[in-house]
Amino acid sequence: MPRRRALRTALIALVATLVVSLVAVVAVAGTVVRRPLPEHAGTLDVAGLEGEVSVLRDARGVPQIYADSAHDLFLAQGFVHAQDRFFEMDYRRHVTAGRLSELVGSDPAALAADKVIRTLGWRDVAEQEWELLAPETRAHLEAYAAGVNAYLSGRPVDALGVEYTVLGTQLDLAEPEPWDPVDSLAWLKAMAWDLRSNYDRELARALTFSTVRDVERVDELFPEYPYDTNLPIVPTAETAEPADARVTGGLLLSTELQAALERVEGALAAVPDLLGEGEGIGSNSWVVSGRHTASGAPLLANDPHLSISAPSVFTQVGLHCREVGDDCPFQVAGFSFAGFPGVIIGHNAQLAWGITNMGADVTDFFLERTDRDAGTWLRDGTPVPLDVRTEVIEVNGGEPVEIEVRSTAHGPIVSDVLTDVGRASSSPTPDGLRRSTEVSLAWTALQPGRTADAVFAFATARDAADVAAAAALFEVPAQNIVFATTDGQIGYQAPGRIPLRARVSDGPVPSDGSWPRPGWDSRYDWQGWVPAEEMPAVVDPAEGFLVAANQAVTGAGVGPFLTNDWDRGYRSQRIRELLEQAIADGTPVDAALATSMQLDDANPFAEVLVPQLLGAPVADDFTRQGVDLLRGWDRTNAADSAAAAYFAAVWATLLELTFWDDLPESQWPDGGSRWLGVVEDLLGDPDNPWWDDRRTVNVVESRDEILSRALESARLRLTVDLGKNPEEWRWGAVHVAAPQHPVLGGAGVPQPVRRLVNPTPQAVSGGSAIVDATSWDAASGSFAVTAAPVIRMVVDLGDLDASTWVTMTGTSGHPGSVHYTNQLDAWASGETFPWPFSRSAVEEASGHELTLRPAD
Repeated sequence: MPRRRALRTALIALVATLVVSLVAVVAVAGTVVRRPLPEHAGTLDVAGLEGEVSVLRDARGVPQIYADSAHDLFLAQGFVHAQDRFFEMDYRRHVTAGRLSELVGSDPAALAADKVIRTLGWRDVAEQEWELLAPETRAHLEAYAAGVNAYLSGRPVDALGVEYTVLGTQLDLAEPEPWDPVDSLAWLKAMAWDLRSNYDRELARALTFSTVRDVERVDELFPEYPYDTNLPIVPTAETAEPADARVTGGLLLSTELQAALERVEGALAAVPDLLGEGEGIGSNSWVVSGRHTASGAPLLANDPHLSISAPSVFTQVGLHCREVGDDCPFQVAGFSFAGFPGVIIGHNAQLAWGITNMGADVTDFFLERTDRDAGTWLRDGTPVPLDVRTEVIEVNGGEPVEIEVRSTAHGPIVSDVLTDVGRASSSPTPDGLRRSTEVSLAWTALQPGRTADAVFAFATARDAADVAAAAALFEVPAQNIVFATTDGQIGYQAPGRIPLRARVSDGPVPSDGSWPRPGWDSRYDWQGWVPAEEMPAVVDPAEGFLVAANQAVTGAGVGPFLTNDWDRGYRSQRIRELLEQAIADGTPVDAALATSMQLDDANPFAEVLVPQLLGAPVADDFTRQGVDLLRGWDRTNAADSAAAAYFAAVWATLLELTFWDDLPESQWPDGGSRWLGVVEDLLGDPDNPWWDDRRTVNVVESRDEILSRALESARLRLTVDLGKNPEEWRWGAVHVAAPQHPVLGGAGVPQPVRRLVNPTPQAVSGGSAIVDATSWDAASGSFAVTAAPVIRMVVDLGDLDASTWVTMTGTSGHPGSVHYTNQLDAWASGETFPWPFSRSAVEEASGHELTLRPAD
C-alpha cells in the first residue's frame, strides 16, 4: 500500500542519518563486520546445560543439534539462534511488543508502528497465553530463553550484530534485555497478523464503494470462486450456493464512515511486514501417495510464499534427542523461526507436514457508535462503558509518548490510532443523541490460545490422529496442513480458530464478514468458534494425492463457513494438472519431479488474455514488433523470455487504464489472481463501464480500445526500460528478487552499507498466481519481486535422507558471514540441496562440530 511504503521510507531516512559516520569504518575495517561472527567449531561452556550437546554444521552452516534431554536440546537451539540471528530476534521482539522506538529512536514510522501494536496489544495477549500452555511447552520455552541468555552473557553489544554498531553511532543503546519466554510467544502474533485473511478485502469493499457508489460494480471486483474449474482441497460431491454478500441498506453511504475506514487503512498499514502482506502471501503444498511415487512411499512438497528479506524469515535446523523416549521425544528437522524453539515446517522420523495459508476469515471490522466524553459505546440501544487503558511508548533519545487505547466487546478501536483527536464526525443515532462513528477490530489472535503447544505436538506427531490433535491446538493463524507418514498415510487437516457468525437476514450488510459490521447490533457479534472436530479433513483420498495452494478448502456451502474470499486457485489447479499428467503417463513422482513442479512458470494470465490481445487493433509497426512476441510465446514466464516481459507490461498497463480512474489509490489493482478473475469476466462484456477511462475527456472507451492502448503503452515502456529491440528483452531483467535488510537495506542508506547488508539481486522466473510464485505489484510501477517461495522443501517418506531443501538467503543473519547468502544463487536458479536426517548422513555432510558443555 502507498501509505505503508511512505512509512517505511521515513524509517529508512532515519537510518540514513545514523550510518553516515559509520560508512568509512565499514569500508576500511572488516573487524566491525567480522566481530559478531560466532564460533562453529571447538568447545564452549554454556550456563544452564545439564549435559554435553553437539552442534554439527554442513557446508551451508545448517546446524543439527544432538542432546540427551529436551531441556538441553531447546537450550542449545536458543544458543544457536542467538549465535546466528540475534539482531533479527531483537528487532522482532521490539516490533511485536510495540517498542520499536526504543531501538531505532525518534521516527514517525517506528512510532506509528508502536501505536498500532500497543493498541492491538500483541504482547499483552502473549502474556495471557503463558498460563494456558502445557507445562512441558513452558519448559521448552524457558530452556530456549536460557540458551539465548547464555549466549548474550558477557558479550558486548557490538559483538552481537553489526546493526548495533550502526545504530550506536547516533543512539545511546543499552545492553539488550535478557530474552523472556513471552518474547517467543509474541512472535506468534506477528505470524498470525501477516497471515490473517479477508481483512484486506473487507476493507477494500468498503473503500471501493466509497468512490464507486454502486454495490453491483463493487461485486464485479470481487468475483465468486470458480468451483467448476479450480477444484477445492477436500473433494466434495455436494455443493450449495454461497451466502448472499450483497449490501442491503445504506450503512456504508456516509462520508463519516468512509473517513473512519480510511483512518483504519492508514493506521494498520503502519505495522511492519515481518512475514509479508498482500496478494503474494500464500504457499503451495501437495502430498502424493506411495502408489504414484518412485520410492513407493508418500512424498510431500511445500513452498511458503512470504515477503523477501535479508536474512530470509526461516532458518533451517535439526533437533535430535540422542535416545528418543518419553523424556526426550524429539527427532525432527526443518524450518524454524529465529526467536521460537522447535520446527514450524518439516518432518520427524515418522511424519512430514507442510503448511499453507488457509485464507479463512478471522477478522472483522465493527462500526461503533461511541461517545468519547461519556466513555461509552452503543449496543442494542444501550450505552455500554468502553474499556480504556493508557500505554506509554518510550523513545530512544526522545520524550515518551502516551496513548489512550479504547476497546469495545469486539476489540480495540483502531480508527484513531495515528491521530491526536481520534474522533470521527458525529451524526444522529436512533436514540436522538449525536455519537461518533469509529471502527474496532475483532481478530481471533487477540484471544489467548495454545498455538505454542501445537508446534511441539506436530514435532512428535506420528499419524492422522496426532495431526488432528495438534491442529486443534493450532488456533492462529488459520493454516492448511498436509501430511504424510512413513507407513504410507497421506492427508489434509484444517486447523484454526474460526469465528461462528449468525445469519442476519434483514440487516444493512451481509453477516458473512465480507463487509464492515454494525457494532451496535448484537446480532452481528461472533457466536463462538467452529468446533475442531468439524474442521475439514481427509485421509488417503481415492485419487492418491492432495493439493493445498490457498484455493477453496471445500465446495461452496459445504462444511463450516470459512470465507468466500479465496485465492482464485490457478496455482492449485496447475499443480493438480501436473500430478494428473504424471500419473496418466506412468511417471513416478520423486523429489526431482516435485522440485521441477515447484518451478513451473506456466502463466494463467496469458491463457486468458493473449487470444484477446492478438485480436485487438495494433496502432503501428513499432507496436506490432512487441505484439509479435506473443504469437509464438509458449506462455511461460521464464527469466529469459522476451514475451513474458512484454506481457507483464501490457497487463500492468491494462489494469491502470481500466481501474485507476475509478478506484482510490490504495485499491489500485496489484495484478494478482483476483484481478485475473475480474478481467476474465469483463472480457466478455466489451462495453462494460469499467473499460472507459474517465481521464480521457469526451471519449468513452470500449474493451478493444483499452487493449490496443495497453499494447502500445507497454511497447513504449519496455523500449525505455530494456531497449528498442523487443527480441533482446528479458523478463528476468526487470523481474528481480532483491532481498533487503529490514533496517539498513533501504534506498536512503549510503551505498557501502547497503552493499554490505543487501544480497546481490537475482533475475528470476515466475510471477503472480503462477506456481513459481515470485509475485510483483502491478500498481507499484515496478516488476520487482515482492513475495516469493522463501523456502522449497520436498520430503521423501521412503528415504528421508533423499529429501531436499533450500532457503532463500542462508542460515546466518550476519552480513559478514559466508552463510548470509550462500543459498541465494541456488534458490534463484531452482536448485535444492540434500537434506540429511539420519545421524550417519548428518555426520557425512558435517564440516564443523561445536561442543557445548555445562559451565561450572
